[in-house]
Amino acid sequence: MPIRINLDVLMAKKRIGINVLSERIGLTQANLSILKNDKAKAIRFSTLEAICRELECQPGDIIEYIAEEEE
Repeated sequence: MPIRINLDVLMAKKRIGINVLSERIGLTQANLSILKNDKAKAIRFSTLEAICRELECQPGDIIEYIAEEEE
């Protein structure tokens, strides 16, 4: 999929664990783990907003578009 979630990288830079972040944003660790491991098919804007608020970042820091190479 050409959309990549870089939440794990950002969490490492901010030195915050999944248990702390999940508690602060009100999302289960299981659901945050799915997002963190780039397995999610969708994300709610309210979840994205909460993550950006807690990590002091922009949505573009978390979500990245990767262009597929044409053959």
